[in-house]
Amino acid sequence: MAAAGSAVGLGNIWKFPYEAGENGGGAFLIIYLLCVLMFGLPLLMTELLIGRKSRKTTFSAFRAISGSDRWQWMGWWSSITIYILMGFYFVVTGWCFNYLYEAVFNTYIGMDSAALLDHFAANVSDTPRMILCSLFPVLLTAAVLWMGVNKGIERLSKILMPLLLVMMIVMAGRVLMLDGSSTGMRFLFEIDTSQITPAVFMKAAGQCFFSLSVGLGLLITYGAYMPASQNATVTSIQVVVVDTLVALLAGVIIFPAVFAFGFDPAEGPELVFVVLPAVLQNMSFAWFSGVLFFLLLCIAAITSTISLMEVEVAALTEYSGGRLNRHQSVLITTAVTSLLVAIYVLSMTGACPSLRFFGHDLFGLADTLVTTFMMPLGALCMSLFAGWFMPSKDIEIIPRSGNRYKQWLRPLFVFLLRWVVPTAIVFIFLNGLDIL
Repeated sequence: MAAAGSAVGLGNIWKFPYEAGENGGGAFLIIYLLCVLMFGLPLLMTELLIGRKSRKTTFSAFRAISGSDRWQWMGWWSSITIYILMGFYFVVTGWCFNYLYEAVFNTYIGMDSAALLDHFAANVSDTPRMILCSLFPVLLTAAVLWMGVNKGIERLSKILMPLLLVMMIVMAGRVLMLDGSSTGMRFLFEIDTSQITPAVFMKAAGQCFFSLSVGLGLLITYGAYMPASQNATVTSIQVVVVDTLVALLAGVIIFPAVFAFGFDPAEGPELVFVVLPAVLQNMSFAWFSGVLFFLLLCIAAITSTISLMEVEVAALTEYSGGRLNRHQSVLITTAVTSLLVAIYVLSMTGACPSLRFFGHDLFGLADTLVTTFMMPLGALCMSLFAGWFMPSKDIEIIPRSGNRYKQWLRPLFVFLLRWVVPTAIVFIFLNGLDIL
């Protein structure tokens, strides 16, 4: 549940619907599912493998396995990538908490689509409001980490992850009863081959990295905590299934509602925050439904921010060589993260024009930098490390089997890790740089 909580988050519920809406619906979905199978699952298994074998954090796992400092830079790369992502991620989490507050006090009731768009724009440009809303989840996450892995992360995930799935299923069932919802279902599941382009493939691959949280090294830390008796292969498959199920449920909630109420599926990053308030206020038990959905969104966000900050806390504690205990590391990580979040908000709202580069704010630049460059590069290096540089005896996340029906699993995993995953990521880079 903790590993699933790490993977499931805003990437599934906020980012997947708007990426699918902008990139052809069913065409995007089929490519996304292909990406999950072809390199999402192998990369997730790779991170658990590296963590379980080294019993170290992301910062020193590569050095521990290779026996040299040649791969030490991977730990630094992962740490820097996570910090850049956290600033961006906590801002969006702040949007979720802002709308949870608004759902509790019914502030968006009676607004039409145009008013909701203006309302969203006014919210995200309100600097004090956004700083307060974005720093609240930072402190909430720090409080969970303060309690540790067993008392904090695992206990919270065991409660929140099943609750998340139940809440989403209830919401999906209610939305599917709306008139016109069948059009949204066709948009999500019917495949228009004319929409399958290299650009859509690149977007789907980036969404796969973001949704599963691979390429960051998050699950290396979880692999290090994993008991030796736990089946890592089954755990990996369970995490991917839960993550994909939540993304599909988010699509089933959003798109029928979009078409039932005449919205544009290509609305962009504000899709959830504009469409859902309009839908929720027209549903039975409008107040309860609104609070329920935005609580769900906050839950999904917090389970992921916990894993993001946990990696930095564990790495800092290990890097200090015992000079810092866990609580001191939590305080330092929280302070650095809070500073980053404040900088991102000041850049996004325009309150500090000097924090804009090439006409773009740091919020948008971080999203592009992390999902299209830093995470794929991290994933590429992890696949090369595990497939080619780790001793073959260490690649035992899928044990050798005498069962003739299972004998092909381990060779397939190694083949994907050595050839398919690196090749796919290189093609994504070449396409992103307009070379291919």
